[in-house]
Amino acid sequence: MNELFEKGAILNMAEMIDYSAGGVVSKQVLKNDAGNITLFSFDKGQGLSEHTAPFDAVVEILDGEAEIVIGGNPLLLTAGQTVIMPAHISHALFAKQPFKMLLTMIRG
Repeated sequence: MNELFEKGAILNMAEMIDYSAGGVVSKQVLKNDAGNITLFSFDKGQGLSEHTAPFDAVVEILDGEAEIVIGGNPLLLTAGQTVIMPAHISHALFAKQPFKMLLTMIRG
């Protein structure tokens, strides 16, 4: 477990990850049998190609602007907005501007 994400402490997730020029950065916050929470940053133009997941996933935009396509439907999200990506439905993410997000996936 990364000491950066101390249990019982107040955390500002947007400040706990930096942007990388031309890249994507991820940091695992928590992981156990129930699921995982991962913090991401995407530089402008970066993204995750279309894929599916076996479980629902919650994406919270912490900073910037992202286009998230769910089942062919494009959504534009900005800081403070959240979307639930349903299990077994294709989705993709694209950084229209640099953005940071918190991804929560619960198994079962």
